[in-house]
Amino acid sequence: MRASAYPHSLPPGYRGAGVLLHVTSLPSRHGIGDLGPSAFTWIDRLHDAGQQWWQGLPVGPTGWGDSPYQPLSSFAGNGLLLSPDRLVEEGLLQGRDCEARFPALVVDYETVVPFKERLLEEAWRRFSARTRPDLETAFEEFCARQAGWLDDYALFRALKARHQGRHYLQWPAELVERLPAAMARARHEAAEEIQRVRFAQFLLSRQASALEAHAQARGIRLIGDLPFFVSPDSSDVWAHPELFLLDAERRPRAVAGVPPDAFCSEGQLWGNPVYDWDALRATGYRWWIDRVRALLAHVDLVRLDHFRGFAAAWHVPAGAATAQSGQWVPGPGAELFSVAARELGGLPFIAEDLGVITPDVVRLRDDLGVPGTRVLQFAFDGDRTNPHLPHSYPPNVVVYPGTHDNPTTRGWYDGLPEEARRRLWSYLQRPPGESRDAAPALLALAWSSAAAVAIAPFQDVLNLGDEARMNVPGRSEGNWRWRCTGDTLSPPVFESLHEVTVTSRRARVTTDRPRVEGAAGVPGSGAHPTEAP
Repeated sequence: MRASAYPHSLPPGYRGAGVLLHVTSLPSRHGIGDLGPSAFTWIDRLHDAGQQWWQGLPVGPTGWGDSPYQPLSSFAGNGLLLSPDRLVEEGLLQGRDCEARFPALVVDYETVVPFKERLLEEAWRRFSARTRPDLETAFEEFCARQAGWLDDYALFRALKARHQGRHYLQWPAELVERLPAAMARARHEAAEEIQRVRFAQFLLSRQASALEAHAQARGIRLIGDLPFFVSPDSSDVWAHPELFLLDAERRPRAVAGVPPDAFCSEGQLWGNPVYDWDALRATGYRWWIDRVRALLAHVDLVRLDHFRGFAAAWHVPAGAATAQSGQWVPGPGAELFSVAARELGGLPFIAEDLGVITPDVVRLRDDLGVPGTRVLQFAFDGDRTNPHLPHSYPPNVVVYPGTHDNPTTRGWYDGLPEEARRRLWSYLQRPPGESRDAAPALLALAWSSAAAVAIAPFQDVLNLGDEARMNVPGRSEGNWRWRCTGDTLSPPVFESLHEVTVTSRRARVTTDRPRVEGAAGVPGSGAHPTEAP
């Protein structure tokens, strides 16, 4: 587990800054961003621009809709993020294996997925032929160390491939119910595929560790993202049905969503299975703590998506056409975090406390002392008490111009009514600007605020319009596809970001003090050599 600077909340007086960019959006000649050379260059650019944080999106293996918030496992990594360049360097691929043409500005999953699968099969073939015998012991040790989740996940993926990608509830009943004889037979018949899945996770772990070491050396800390719910078609639900509210046929009795609001009269019906918190409590929240621990092995802080679900979540009866018939059902509250603090040595979290926030959510966040979230695009509705207006910020928050779920700031401004535009420029105490002025203005406003950390999506640093939007909530297709080009990682692109970071006193300050590892290497137990003044 990585050592982090923050055991609980952001320390008094801390001011930091960073950039939000999903790994898939990095430039690459292989059709999708990965853990290879451009990721190392990206970290170098953040370092040179005085940044302290790189925030990403979830990096689990994606299923339906290519959404990182619907992963096939809470523990596994996404094989699409494997760098072919690194595999060539390791002798597991040859350069000619990687030749293909892809669109420059979007991820075309229909071509990328089979391309990466073919490369993995070739790497596995070479490994099986003992091209790299020096890796065999490390692979065996990895499989043994991660067996608690890896064995189930590898079998799940092998079976899913054998059943043409169908939802696991459409498999034979003996496999859905995990009957011992059927499971033993499946492991024997799919032994080769299972090992290939394990091998992909081994390679991902190696590449991720190399990138994390580079980030640490450059003084860049990593913010991971943990989805609150899990995908209904995941190894998590298949392997641990007792932890979810399911019926006798292992179908959800209730599904997740959010209630009706001013933006959606029917609410939102997400369809994720909901937790049986009584069952989880009986285990000491072991599975939940393990999924947090797995992410903290690779990052310094964890953004807890849908934080309000820890106070109460909106449960909708299975089969309901809309979310209107749902009800609030209490979550684990502070009890889970008490266990987490004891097990992890602290609470290295950011609370994503957006949406329908009730007083119990605010109390839980404040009692825990974890930083909340503010979004400037939500601030200019004319209400002077709006908590997203910077004059009301407590220090213990993380502020964004917008997030991956918002339009780019330039796109947001283009869609604003004239009255909202006037409120924005009036708040900034400057003459009305043009569309191109909105993103720099909101970025500067975030950086100048009292928030402990300010983070901007890279699209806003680049001042791009809505053609660069990452996700439109509620839209099932066309999301998670945006990519930047190699030109966007050139040093001049980061000059204005460096300038505003320095003037707002958020720049990373390098010292010669060594990084101090704490007891057992737990988050929050050591100092970091690049603390801001």
